[in-house]
Amino acid sequence: MTFSAADHAAMARALTLARRGLETTTPNPRVGCVIVKNGQIIGEGWHQRAGEAHAEVLALRQAGDAASGATAFVTLEPCSHHGRTPPCADALITAGISRVVAAMSDPNPVVAGRGLERLRANGIETACGLLEAEARELNIGFISRMTRGRPWVRLKAASSIDGKTALHNGVSQWITGAAARQDGHRWRARACAILTGIGTVKADDPQLTVRDVPCTRQPQRVLIDAKLEIAPEARILQGAPLLIATAEVDPVKSAWLRDAGHRLLVLPNASGKVDLPRLMTELGQLGFNEIHVEAGLKLNGSLLREGCVDELLLYLAPMLIGDNAQGIFNLAELTQLDKAIRLDIQDIRRIGDDFRVLARTRQT
Repeated sequence: MTFSAADHAAMARALTLARRGLETTTPNPRVGCVIVKNGQIIGEGWHQRAGEAHAEVLALRQAGDAASGATAFVTLEPCSHHGRTPPCADALITAGISRVVAAMSDPNPVVAGRGLERLRANGIETACGLLEAEARELNIGFISRMTRGRPWVRLKAASSIDGKTALHNGVSQWITGAAARQDGHRWRARACAILTGIGTVKADDPQLTVRDVPCTRQPQRVLIDAKLEIAPEARILQGAPLLIATAEVDPVKSAWLRDAGHRLLVLPNASGKVDLPRLMTELGQLGFNEIHVEAGLKLNGSLLREGCVDELLLYLAPMLIGDNAQGIFNLAELTQLDKAIRLDIQDIRRIGDDFRVLARTRQT
């Protein structure tokens, strides 16, 4: 399929619109739509929140009667099923759209090509695959949940250039600068949930909320606490209810946590700890697309060892702390390099005085 320069420009605009819903569409995908007629954009829209109008419907409303005979560029195949809203494919057919270009097919099994098939069956020309790589990156978590049954897990850590996250005595504020910390909050904001462990709660007493950037939707906070050691005064228990993954149920603690509105997932493994792969499946079933992890070296290491990490978001400060300081991951000593966890670097850039590295595990 050959696409013109005008087609590329229209889809690029649709992707720009889709990114406006980066922090708000969960559990739905981020989708943008542009309607073009006679070389001019006559309608635009992007999906903002689950339950609200989809991108195609908003663009059609703006285009009005002029949509008849126009081309619709949409970053994800139009839906063909009734969910909280009617099928977008039907809306495009009713409006008289003559051509639909999708960046990618919908990985949702209830759609999976059926939207484009319905359009073709009604005489509408269709094309798919324009700027697909960009569209897939935008919805990497939604794709993961639809195809693997689990969210995309991004593990964030801030360290010195020699890979240390805190001094031996636990002091860690601040290794990286204000710009890097603000950038980290942007990544928090796009996630469906922020996950940490009880060790981090004990050591740092974090709020685990988005604060340094504008945010209209706080991500769900998830705590891994195998023995329910959380203290009643912990700041993470304040505000919106917490989702707590545990391995055992203390009747007294469970009662007061549930009475306070918090939800418990009891997921023990054979070692009496939380079954991490099963937790990821549970989070997927709850509709979480992207999980943002901010934890200590023990949980970070466990998540990596058990194949639960897809991507690393590492902020590296230009300083050296020394061997006795705390590291990023608690991983077993290797005797062969071919046993190392290999990474594919996606992006390296400077953020203030620090460097941000985005890398993916090759198991992904």
